[in-house]
Amino acid sequence: MRLPTCLVLSALLCAAAPAFADTLLVDRAQAKSQVALPARGQSSAQVEARFGAPSQKLEPRGGQKRQWPTINRWVYPQFTVYFERDRVIDAVLNQASASETGPRPAIR
Repeated sequence: MRLPTCLVLSALLCAAAPAFADTLLVDRAQAKSQVALPARGQSSAQVEARFGAPSQKLEPRGGQKRQWPTINRWVYPQFTVYFERDRVIDAVLNQASASETGPRPAIR
């Protein structure tokens, strides 16, 4: 008698509880392949010709020593492009929301 009652109760609890899921960083990394991003090695002129003017050009970082090249960052609505001098070294997707967490930021 207890077994059928337990089965019915567990079925009701499973049906009543809504499912919630977090977006994993892995899922966001896989979404990167679906977004057109600048390719490594492209010039800043090529990036601007293909994607238009960035919404923001951030201040350059680095360059204090000869072996530390200056890194420029251009922010577009979906991604940020990193340039060493005037060549693309990487392009990354921006956060989907302010509550999204990912890897820890670089040490400053």
